[in-house]
Amino acid sequence: MTRKNAIHTWLFINMIGAILIGCEQPTNQPKKSGTALIVLGTIQDAGSPHIGCRKSCCKALFDKADSSRLVTALGLFDANTNKKYLFEASPNMPQQLKKLKAFAMPSDKELPDGIFLTHAHIGHYAGLMYLGKEAINSKNVPVYAMPKMQHFLSNNGPWNQLVTTKNIALIPLEHKQTVLLSKDLEITPIVVPHRDEYSETVGFRIQGPNRSVLFIPDIDKWENWEIDIIDTLKNVDYAFLDATFYSGKEVNFRDISEIPHPFIIETMALFKHLPKREKEKIFFIHLNHTNPALDPNSEASRTIEKNGFKIAHINKVFDL
Repeated sequence: MTRKNAIHTWLFINMIGAILIGCEQPTNQPKKSGTALIVLGTIQDAGSPHIGCRKSCCKALFDKADSSRLVTALGLFDANTNKKYLFEASPNMPQQLKKLKAFAMPSDKELPDGIFLTHAHIGHYAGLMYLGKEAINSKNVPVYAMPKMQHFLSNNGPWNQLVTTKNIALIPLEHKQTVLLSKDLEITPIVVPHRDEYSETVGFRIQGPNRSVLFIPDIDKWENWEIDIIDTLKNVDYAFLDATFYSGKEVNFRDISEIPHPFIIETMALFKHLPKREKEKIFFIHLNHTNPALDPNSEASRTIEKNGFKIAHINKVFDL
């Protein structure tokens, strides 16, 4: 091989290598930086398939379940302490805890070092049932909850049994009061407007060593929030936002005033004037079983991508 050909070959190999490195793929492990977040579920409370659904969105799933259709939850690994945290105790918590156990630094520990709850709707706290004596019979798992959520768990069965038998240890949260998990990891609850039949509802701001996350799986409408979501978005690196319904078409059989959520098309319209780098922060999560964006080949999914936004996918890792 001539010296000229050798140089060309070297340049070609390095160019291919650079291309491959630049193509970041979803993974179930963080980079060497350590502290990281993993998506453990993306579906609305009642799951997919949905009880009683006769539509095409669920028909095949009753015969053959899709293992990626888990109810919304996030996992967090703290590289400073090697501790792991769960955001939301969903009905799919057993599967999600196995994923969290294997995430980042695999361990023999089956339960998280803490569970953060947003509110008292079934998809967000019902997984606590697996901590009781009928299941794993855990010992003092820290459960971080707002005042009304704590009261609900402490004064209503079967949840109060988890408290009295010390399966869980309730840790109080307050609106905008930051919880310091370690020197480089902070969690701040932020109250949002939602159907608060049994508890208040919060989102969470997660501040890691280098990057931050906004997690709001449930909210009524952005315009009903006293906080400006656009300003809030400017101060985080990733935002997992309520995407329960794509539009009103899919819920024409329900009174939307009873189940208010910002439609994806409304959220995209609200953010349409933002620069590309701001739109790319947004990951839609908490999708209803009827949501056409669950199908990656749907027109809805293509529209979301075309407009510069993203849909959250299970097992996707975000380095913090």
